[in-house]
Amino acid sequence: MRIDEIFDDPVFDRLKKDVPKFRHKVVVMPGDCEAVGLGLSLSDRQILTDKVNVVFHSAATVKFDEHLRAALATNVRAPLHLLRLARDMKDLSVFMHVSTAYSNSHLEAVEERFYPCEARCDHLETVIDKLTDEQINQMLPTILGPWPNTYTFTKALAEKELRKNAGDLPLGIFRPAIVTSTAKEPLVCWLDNMYGPTGVAIGTVTGILRTLQCDEKVTADIVPVDMTVNCLMVAAANVHKTYKRSPPAEPPIFNYVSSVENRITWGEFMTHNLKHIDKNPFSNAVWYVSLTLHRFAFMNQLYIIFLHLLPGALVDALAVCLGRKPKMLKVYRKIHKFSSVLSYFCTREIRFCNRNIRNMWESTPDDDKEIFPFSMAEVSWEQYFQQYLIGIRRYMFKESDDTLPQARIKWRRLYYLHQLVRLIFSALALYALWSILDALF
Repeated sequence: MRIDEIFDDPVFDRLKKDVPKFRHKVVVMPGDCEAVGLGLSLSDRQILTDKVNVVFHSAATVKFDEHLRAALATNVRAPLHLLRLARDMKDLSVFMHVSTAYSNSHLEAVEERFYPCEARCDHLETVIDKLTDEQINQMLPTILGPWPNTYTFTKALAEKELRKNAGDLPLGIFRPAIVTSTAKEPLVCWLDNMYGPTGVAIGTVTGILRTLQCDEKVTADIVPVDMTVNCLMVAAANVHKTYKRSPPAEPPIFNYVSSVENRITWGEFMTHNLKHIDKNPFSNAVWYVSLTLHRFAFMNQLYIIFLHLLPGALVDALAVCLGRKPKMLKVYRKIHKFSSVLSYFCTREIRFCNRNIRNMWESTPDDDKEIFPFSMAEVSWEQYFQQYLIGIRRYMFKESDDTLPQARIKWRRLYYLHQLVRLIFSALALYALWSILDALF
């Protein structure tokens, strides 16, 4: 079962040790976010309406370039189906919907409030049901308007539809920024995906990613996943108390970001990681680290030709000669697709307001602050990034610390090879320049 695979992850080792019989407290129900009524059976639906009083909705497709049809079904229709289910819950205390801080990323400043979204879910579904996937892709720029991709668009639309249909339900909207590995709990720097900056870090330290369109002065609004979960739970309690005391005119919104209290730039993100790569190299590195950040797309495309495509073609040609399957250009196609989507967020500065989060931290009792730490002002980025690459090695690549000595030997060899190649190219460039000057004068 999928649930067994989930609990096999090392992140649950501490839970298994402290609460050996925890599994009987977890009840799993099969469902489908894209199906009407979430694909729940009548008996499961009855259990949920009878037993559940707190709802956290975080299911979503987080692919930035997801097809609109799938993104609309998962990111908009699914929360609306869940909202209808929540209406039947006999003792609902709170319904927390996890959105994203980038649901309005086309704006220069984002406060903790709802923003206009002209699209209507029912109308949009009627339109796309009559179109082929190719026709939808052709109309996509018009449908998205100022939103950069289907992910941010459908997240904004979901906020609008939930607000419209919530009625008197105790609804809260939680908008985390870019969620990265844990800071402390239950494991230091645990993670299980390559989304966002983690993918950039992996590509960089393995020597595959060597150029990226990114403004090093732009804010990298990252938040550790354990602190994000802590904040989500405290926000849920806050929403419940608010509605119990006096239902607000609008559902409260929480922008959980780091930029207001503890800003870090993309340049600093890369510097922190590169500072520790020599101590924690990867066994599967193919080249020494050498990443150049470019603010402008033209320069990045120029570097892609010389640092990605030409070396990739050379490696593939060599693989064919040796009777092996070429794969580097295929890898680079995926990287370029990923990085082109990410570049929008790496070259735009967005000013976030997180007043609700800061007020909530100030009003949280000291005992609860110890149990649920979520203030980003308390995070030391220096300490965090000392463990970041180690976390990627352990939990993404399943490399034990025993492999570090051999990885360091390989890393030193790659460094000397890298320096040799740089020396050769510098010599060739000087020779070419001398030849040109000699021909001219």
